[in-house]
Amino acid sequence: MSKSYGNAILMRDAPAVVEKKVKGMTTDPARVRRSDPGDPERCPVWQFHKLYSDDATRAWVRAGCTRASIGCLDCKQPVVDAIVREQQPWHERAETYLANPKQVHWIVEVGTERARAVAKRTMRDVREAMGLAY
Repeated sequence: MSKSYGNAILMRDAPAVVEKKVKGMTTDPARVRRSDPGDPERCPVWQFHKLYSDDATRAWVRAGCTRASIGCLDCKQPVVDAIVREQQPWHERAETYLANPKQVHWIVEVGTERARAVAKRTMRDVREAMGLAY
């Protein structure tokens, strides 16, 4: 997946967007029809299963794919559910800031002032070290 292709799964993508992106992913090229057996190792979705799925789900996917007893959309649904579940806390935390943009501006201003003070001290030390203190 690549951000430039518009198919990256972003941290705050809505569940419907995540579902659309995952379900639109290409799968094992050897599996043209649902009745064709597949090889999970050749499927890009399998990489997501390695990251998000538990052992039981991975075993179910491997068995279902190699025997052609599940379709690719069936294989993708646990990944969608896991990604949405992982994103949920991020959505909840972001709501606070989305509801109060002035708080975000304040946080940025305070951070800017703190960074400016540190940079000022650092530049003073650099000038002294180089003999440019004036």
